[in-house]
Amino acid sequence: MKNWIGIITVFICSSMFAQQTNFKFDFGGGRTQDGYIPITEHSKFDRKMGYGFMDISGLKSVDNGGNALTGDYITSDKPFYFSVVIPEGNYDIKLNLGDFKGTSETTVRVENRRLMLDDVKTKEGEVVEKLITVHIKDSIIRNQNGIEIGTVKLKPRERKYLHWDNLLTIEFNDKAPKVCAMTIQPNKTVKTIYLTGDSTVVDALYEPWASWGQMLPYFFVPKEVVIANYAESGETLKAFVDRHRIDKIWNKIKSGDYLFIQFGHNDQKSGNSTKSGYRKKLKEWIQKAKQLGAVPVLVTSMNRRVFDENNKIVNTLDDYPTAMREIAKEENVFLIDLNLISQTLFEAMGVENSKKAFVYYPANSYPNQPDALADDTHFNTYGAYELAKCVVKSIVEQKLPLSKFVSKNYIKFDPQKPDAVETFHWPESVFMEALKPDGN
Repeated sequence: MKNWIGIITVFICSSMFAQQTNFKFDFGGGRTQDGYIPITEHSKFDRKMGYGFMDISGLKSVDNGGNALTGDYITSDKPFYFSVVIPEGNYDIKLNLGDFKGTSETTVRVENRRLMLDDVKTKEGEVVEKLITVHIKDSIIRNQNGIEIGTVKLKPRERKYLHWDNLLTIEFNDKAPKVCAMTIQPNKTVKTIYLTGDSTVVDALYEPWASWGQMLPYFFVPKEVVIANYAESGETLKAFVDRHRIDKIWNKIKSGDYLFIQFGHNDQKSGNSTKSGYRKKLKEWIQKAKQLGAVPVLVTSMNRRVFDENNKIVNTLDDYPTAMREIAKEENVFLIDLNLISQTLFEAMGVENSKKAFVYYPANSYPNQPDALADDTHFNTYGAYELAKCVVKSIVEQKLPLSKFVSKNYIKFDPQKPDAVETFHWPESVFMEALKPDGN
């Protein structure tokens, strides 16, 4: 009887912990700040416990004495990942980074390499407090009362992703990442930007692939705006409906939120013209978003890297960008013409230099990659970052209401003068795969 009571108690406690939404973690050695959960170099993730590091190899705990919360930290000479079992929702996460007896340099990404903090440097004796706001999702579709009414039909490869997994996962990366503390609390009022689209928008897990969607959070003020990326490789407007991805959004989106819609690359290969279903579905989505009090924003698909003999970009997207421009006018909604801006960007880069923005790599640049990669559709992290700046540029110049929440990380960008690839900062994650995403 006592054993059964113990098992039931553990189950109840685990269930209660799984629903917990507020956390305080003290990273470091044996000393722990009152009210905080101690996290040491031995704290390997345990789902029953509800938190821990994905891999503890290479982790180091350093204690400089003094303040129990910021006087010690966890570090490593390779990227390390900390996960927390947490319900889906939007969360403000406060991080204390630095070292009282040395310098630090930390880049923070969440889930599938979603960029939050880039190259945060601290001087010796300095510990800084940084805030990020993160959207956590699962594949269950719930109505407004929280009752389960369906599920998103995930592709097999999505089951390996660091989202859809009922966890918050934070990646600490860079030359000298030093994490002292972390607090997590829900944010019920933040404006959410829901992203829909294909492999050019998705939060790509594996190096060297990337999209503009996973770079976008870096350019918005935390606590005010959060990016919820629901895009997936290979998707069309129709597939997004068939797999219930849009149903997931319809049951979560609230008044004042935004719905960004970018489809075209895969739709043109689905055998349908823009007149047979694309236009109709776009208009249906726009009307539904408006009915729910959300703001629809159409985003034309960026160009592929295809040049003519005069070094000008060739349109390979048929009339899909034109259709989206026309619908934006007809429905009186905002349009981010990424198709047009990307043409300017790629032509400014030139035929050869533009390869540096796409997945062009010699054989054996990444594990299990015997052949060279030469992809004129999908972007590497540099290309994705430049395209994200194009998106933000359009938001600012059109004076969308969102523009007041663009952060200081965005500096006025001219696509005719792209950033030099040599200045782009991106310490690679541990997840790498040569297999290209679905779609083209």
